[in-house]
Amino acid sequence: MTSFKREEITIAGVKTVYLTAGSGEPLLFLHGGGTFHGFEFAKPWTRNFRVLLPYHPGFGESGDDPDLSSMQDYVMHYVELLDRLSLDRVNLVGFSLGGWLAASFATQHTRRINKLVLVAPAGLRIKEAPTVDLFRIPGEQVPEMLVHNFDVIKPHLPTGFDVDFTVDRYRESTTVARVAWERLHDPKLPRWLHRVTVPTLLVYGEQDRIIPAAQAPHWARLIPGATVKTFPQAGHLVLDEKPEAVEAVQRFLQ
Repeated sequence: MTSFKREEITIAGVKTVYLTAGSGEPLLFLHGGGTFHGFEFAKPWTRNFRVLLPYHPGFGESGDDPDLSSMQDYVMHYVELLDRLSLDRVNLVGFSLGGWLAASFATQHTRRINKLVLVAPAGLRIKEAPTVDLFRIPGEQVPEMLVHNFDVIKPHLPTGFDVDFTVDRYRESTTVARVAWERLHDPKLPRWLHRVTVPTLLVYGEQDRIIPAAQAPHWARLIPGATVKTFPQAGHLVLDEKPEAVEAVQRFLQ
């Protein structure tokens, strides 16, 4: 299967690394609050799309910028990225923290999006189905909360203490904290989601213990015409656990 090519670009002084493969309409994927499990799940998309997988500033191979301290800062980072890559319109897929980012981007720049997919998005405060505050969970317990089938995530975890793995996770969690320490949602986001006027798909794992699938109807009511697909026997990393979810995204975007 196609291998991803590493590319690098500087955005507002910040080294931004992205992986890319495939051809066709551009598909921009915005990752969640951790990158240790990689992007292997995205390879099937390269059969029909030019897939772009950027690391947000403060994550993976991209550089750090402590001045990026709000979701709006990251929205503007991606406006700049699309401009620099001469991409007028993209299919936008956002997962978890990246789903919050994608939704925020779409409320302001819906004309730059062909179709939108939000995979277990953060960003809303829903009392009946609250998002788990991972800052309150001991780090060693987080991996098992991400999946329904632990064997899916196990190959991406060190077998013992790994200083590089630990440092990378601390760096990424610190970046998340700059954006979401005060709250794991944007209280103003519900006000503006009606501006998302492109076809939108919401994807959840039915056993998600981080962002419950019960949040889906709330998002669907706020985004005009949004549809929902849930997948049994899958947790938060539904794209890693369920090839059917990856395929559903591809069918929707086509």
